[in-house]
Amino acid sequence: MPFVHIELLEGRTEEQLTEMVKEVTEAVSKTAGAPKENIHVIINEMQKGKYAQGGKWR
Repeated sequence: MPFVHIELLEGRTEEQLTEMVKEVTEAVSKTAGAPKENIHVIINEMQKGKYAQGGKWR
C-alpha cells in the first residue's frame, strides 16, 4: 500500500492538483505494480511566506 507525500507552495488550481494525483497514481501503479485503489497521495500545501530557501522567505 504505497503512500506518496507531495509538498507544494500553495497556488495550484483544483484541476492541476487533480491531474497531478492521477498522474502520480498512474506512475506508482506502473512502476511498483500496486493496484491504483491501494495508492494514497497526500498533498500538503504550504502558505507562501511560510517557506524559506537559502535563508530567504519564499
